[in-house]
Amino acid sequence: MLAEDAVLLREGLVGLLARFGHTAVAAVGTADELKAAVREHRPDVVLTDVRMPPSFTDEGLRAALEIRAAHPDLAILVLSQYVEQTYAAELLDSGRGTGGVGYLLKDRIGDVEEFADALGRVADGATVVDPEVVRQLLRRRRDPLRRLTPRELEVLALIAEGRSNAAIARTLVVTEAAVGKHIGSILTKLDLPPAEDDHRRVLAVLAYLRG
Repeated sequence: MLAEDAVLLREGLVGLLARFGHTAVAAVGTADELKAAVREHRPDVVLTDVRMPPSFTDEGLRAALEIRAAHPDLAILVLSQYVEQTYAAELLDSGRGTGGVGYLLKDRIGDVEEFADALGRVADGATVVDPEVVRQLLRRRRDPLRRLTPRELEVLALIAEGRSNAAIARTLVVTEAAVGKHIGSILTKLDLPPAEDDHRRVLAVLAYLRG
């Protein structure tokens, strides 16, 4: 299910989704149409913009929150040109449902392979967060982060993107054991209990930053 008010981008996304084997059961231009289409089609994933008619502020993101509340098993990926911190944190915190959740900036679509990977991970139940979203959420809680080393901050950003320990190790060219030690240190310094589940780990970090 695709919701985007800009016609050219909407049609382009429909074509991009088809290229990677996804079928857009509906492509709409308003938040109300999105909510109605979800009720009608019950899609596997919702891909929505933030700013939509009539006010072009946060209608799409608020619709995503309503949909998430009604269908916690439905995966939702939000695309935006900017970071709406309050609603972004609320959406990511809603990841307690079984469906995946994500928040990406539209610039990310420029790398189609990365975008397709993010969409696939959200569809599989993961939490995926754009690094810029992470940075802006981090700026809201600077004091605890001063305890972290530069390497731990790198690891934290990758955790918030939904990366596994193995993926973090490959990205930073270190061992998985080293990643595990960094994560343990991060959780300790941020007063967060360690959790084996990657999804819960991301939500715990984001919930702390949001608070």
